[in-house]
Amino acid sequence: MLGISFSELLLVGLVALLVLGPERLPGAARTAGLWIGRLKRSFNAIKMEVEREIGADDIRRQLHNEHILQMEQEAKRILNPLTPPAQPPASAETPATPAVEAAPTQPTATPPSEPPQPPRAP
Repeated sequence: MLGISFSELLLVGLVALLVLGPERLPGAARTAGLWIGRLKRSFNAIKMEVEREIGADDIRRQLHNEHILQMEQEAKRILNPLTPPAQPPASAETPATPAVEAAPTQPTATPPSEPPQPPRAP
């Protein structure tokens, strides 16, 4: 974690033994252990809080983006009511070229709605 080797730890222990003496060294080691534990817990709590805040920001950002996309889709739907909805793609079962029915080439004559009137004699 910090890159402290065994020889460095041994040197620190030896200096502590010379400075504090054999009577106070166990109490000092216990106090140092308690302080190191508190620091670790504090750093872990801060780390978890930051991660939670980052996660909350991501969730807020995602919800905001989804809301904006929903509003865009609604605006498009309102502004373009005449555009037909997207048609589903053609499936493999339908033929590629649709069958065309034969249409009559000559128009049929339609009978007049009223027969012609003969001229009246005076």
